[in-house]
Amino acid sequence: MSIKIKKAQSTDSPFLAQMILQSSRADKQFGMFDLIFGHLGDSGTLASIEKLIKADVKNQCHFSNFLIAEIDGENVGSLCSYEPRIATTQSFLDALNEIGCSDGHKIFLEIQEACDFELNTRTLVFDYMEELEGYMDVGILKSLMQKSLLTARLKGYRIVQSMVEIGSLETLLYYKKLGFKEVKQKECEIYREKFGRAGLVLLAFEF
Repeated sequence: MSIKIKKAQSTDSPFLAQMILQSSRADKQFGMFDLIFGHLGDSGTLASIEKLIKADVKNQCHFSNFLIAEIDGENVGSLCSYEPRIATTQSFLDALNEIGCSDGHKIFLEIQEACDFELNTRTLVFDYMEELEGYMDVGILKSLMQKSLLTARLKGYRIVQSMVEIGSLETLLYYKKLGFKEVKQKECEIYREKFGRAGLVLLAFEF
């Protein structure tokens, strides 16, 4: 089974939206994007995420930040890597404005302010690292990560960080298997209230 890694294009937005939504829900009934877009249901939320992916404002969800894993011509996994000094909270809010969703600002900012780790802008962030069900444990995420780290090294980065929900034991174990180490935890009452999870774990990988 040969895994091909490619840079995402705007035409990949339906698949990327699926991976982003899957990642944000993290085995819950709903996640951050369900809140931001006002519980539009799967089809409405996916359509809104697609608009973010293709927005002119280069936010963290923009397709240019993604690598996609492909097996036999089928997209099977994704990895977003972005620089927090470029893909800022403000750029995300600007992208929401661009696609006509300013109503989602308030709840996003409330959660962001309560649960923010104040990431070092000299590190790279990994997000939306996901694979399709049926393709797990075949090396997709490891291949995506290795390719992304090669690019990161050329840009001068030596540390990559990621966040996992407290209580997502299987995901946390997998990240640790990839070489990530736990840096700190942050419990947030609003996160528990909205998602039923205590908060977030910050992980780091040095390379």
